[in-house]
Amino acid sequence: MNTSIPDHATAPGSDHLPGPTLDAGLDAGLDATLVTADRADSALRPGTPGSAVRRVAVVGAGAAGTLTAAQLLYGAAERQLPLEVWLIDPAETVGAGVAYGTEDLRHLLNVPAGAMSAFPDDPDHFLRWLAAWEPCPASTTGHQPHDFLPRHTYGRYLAHVLHRAVVETAAFGRLHQVRRRVVDAAQLPEGVELTLADGERLTVQAAVLALGLRPPGRHWAPPALREHPAFVADPWAPGALASVPTGGDVLLVGTGLTMADTAITLARPGRVVHAVSRHGLAPYGHRATPAPALTCTDSPAAPAGLTEADGLDDLRRAVLRHLARARRNCGDWRPGIDSLRPLTSTLWQRLSDADRARFLREDLRQWEVHRHRLAPATAAALAELLDRDRLTIAAAEVADAQPAADDAVRVRLSDGRTLTASAVVNCTGAPAELTSSDDALHRALFQRGLATAGPVGLGLATADDGRLRPAARQAPAPLWTLGLLRRGELLESTAMPEIRGQAADLARAVLHALTATEPPSIPIGEQCTPTATMAPPAPLDPAVGAAQPR
Repeated sequence: MNTSIPDHATAPGSDHLPGPTLDAGLDAGLDATLVTADRADSALRPGTPGSAVRRVAVVGAGAAGTLTAAQLLYGAAERQLPLEVWLIDPAETVGAGVAYGTEDLRHLLNVPAGAMSAFPDDPDHFLRWLAAWEPCPASTTGHQPHDFLPRHTYGRYLAHVLHRAVVETAAFGRLHQVRRRVVDAAQLPEGVELTLADGERLTVQAAVLALGLRPPGRHWAPPALREHPAFVADPWAPGALASVPTGGDVLLVGTGLTMADTAITLARPGRVVHAVSRHGLAPYGHRATPAPALTCTDSPAAPAGLTEADGLDDLRRAVLRHLARARRNCGDWRPGIDSLRPLTSTLWQRLSDADRARFLREDLRQWEVHRHRLAPATAAALAELLDRDRLTIAAAEVADAQPAADDAVRVRLSDGRTLTASAVVNCTGAPAELTSSDDALHRALFQRGLATAGPVGLGLATADDGRLRPAARQAPAPLWTLGLLRRGELLESTAMPEIRGQAADLARAVLHALTATEPPSIPIGEQCTPTATMAPPAPLDPAVGAAQPR
């Protein structure tokens, strides 16, 4: 049991797509107007002679989809390529998704602000945005690179990034929002046809699947628990935690990052929050004062055998030697773990499928609690709850559940305890295996042969640029993905430093594919009706003056 929770511009030909400028005096894009439209018929600048308007769909408007849409718009403008981006997601907002949609300001990023820029070639972009739009009231020097900001703030930032992209690329790009769900995808000679939940269809030359996190699995819960009103199937569903009674103890199943946020939200005087998982391991915390960085890729820092490890056992020994060296040189193991980040995917891909499967069974949880750490304030809050016996963390599983008085539920655990809880919250996390998913789009991708399962069954199989690998003897469709769906290929594929790099690389790959050949004509009648079209904001009223940060 683990209870010791300890300004952006790019010249033509550059390797990076341009990001937004941050001129606070002109930046009214944060609240860019959504203009209802029956048809996306606004004229686009023709660009190079003979160029036709291309159309790309981005399915999912969370962090990955939002950044991909922005990178596509910037890349098209750089190439002077007329482009329509259709951002499809039932959510009302862009950028937030599951990860950044929480409104509880105690839910903090688990990566410091200095590493959270939306653009891989502009590491200070988020810090500059904070200085302009989210001034720090507690400090005269503003937010610092080592600060851990509320996740809600970061969701606002991502929305701002996309709105600025819309404003700055209006000559060549349009962004259309469709607040519906995609339930099917079919390959056509001219691209991909997407079917929406209401039956409407949209034909595009390419589509990006930025599907993000699935709801947590429920297979572990006995039927009596799944059907009980005290069962919270998904703590991130709108209003889910608000429905938990204020009295009585609660049980959290899962002891990862979701548990940490949920425990902080549900903690009350007189309440005990019980958290259980198969291993009983909770994430460690970041140091309040960062230790010196450690480089593991430059000689002589690279420990012998790390990149040349032959199999999982050899790799384990090399990593342990590397962490021991980090403790000697830095006084802490954390810089050693962090320095592995650039190598993680390479090391993962060098393992055989048998060793990858063994890693998932034997090592994954230990890796996750060391690699994906809590913000110092979050770790301190949980430590205080533990010290006051208002939080318990144990290795146990749910064995049985029965209704109890006052709408509570009585849960028997595998460690012999029986708890009466006013709520049982599913904090087990999103499943990464898709072949048994009940999601209509996932099923369609497999049934049509447009996608295949990723290594060891995780996510989807992809090429290096994120393009989906189809079933045998089938030509690849113009479908790409990023984020969690590439976990089988990359292992680490869910944190912002990975997402932003994938979004930039993927946008380049999609735009290259679109410009490799002249696109076929898509009749106007084959496009669906957008919910709204993002447009630049109206000019400022001269009497008001420059826009002020909101």
